[in-house]
Amino acid sequence: MNINRRDFFSTAAAGTVGLAAIPGILSASMLPGKKKQKGILSSLKTGDVILFQGDSITDAGREKEKQQSNSPWSFGYGYAYLAAANLLNTRSAQNLSIYNRGISGNKVYQLADRWQKDCFDLKPNLLSILIGVNDFWHKLDGKYDGTVEKYENDYRQLLNLTKKILPDVKLVIGEPFAVLGCSAVNEKWYPEFDSYRASSKKLANEFDAIFIPYQAIFDEAQKQAPGKYWTGDGVHPSMAGSSLMAEAWLKAVK
Repeated sequence: MNINRRDFFSTAAAGTVGLAAIPGILSASMLPGKKKQKGILSSLKTGDVILFQGDSITDAGREKEKQQSNSPWSFGYGYAYLAAANLLNTRSAQNLSIYNRGISGNKVYQLADRWQKDCFDLKPNLLSILIGVNDFWHKLDGKYDGTVEKYENDYRQLLNLTKKILPDVKLVIGEPFAVLGCSAVNEKWYPEFDSYRASSKKLANEFDAIFIPYQAIFDEAQKQAPGKYWTGDGVHPSMAGSSLMAEAWLKAVK
């Protein structure tokens, strides 16, 4: 790839502005959580288990052979890796076990199909889920016949079962997001995709989960640098986008 001098300095400038602006982006896009939802990290005990779940955004190219806790190969290169690395660094005395079990292409019903092995068997004390973009995207490209009602109902059933088996688990729900002006996201996504986002927030309220407003975060981020800086195709985050998501996750659970 050839980059001329003007493009180089333009890209470098966007990077400097974008990364330096992350605290401001998060302050502007994340409203203070309910008091009873705050302080999840401080409530964790020594040896507790944290589990990241979702689709390709969480998967981020991780290896799926051994799927070990606290292993960089088992985490891929995305936001879950960055957030977990921060926790392991800042809370080393707690001896946390952190897993990533996101799988590329998953929709909610596919999480449910593997929930025993990839959730219940791990007995997480903190469970973070980011799911929903494929429930809409695969419908849009003709690979799936789901609806927002199915998404919400399947998600609710999964969360009900989770709370039944793990009544004390602390929940974090990430909002599915899409960024216009990138290769995979266009006007055809709207307004229908907004209903999937609304359902995720509704369920977070229902289950007293911490909600991470990723759409608002990426919307705010675009005031600092263009959408393609944060995510090349509008769905999968870049390095900067992954860093933004990890910082948002850490801010939400503190």
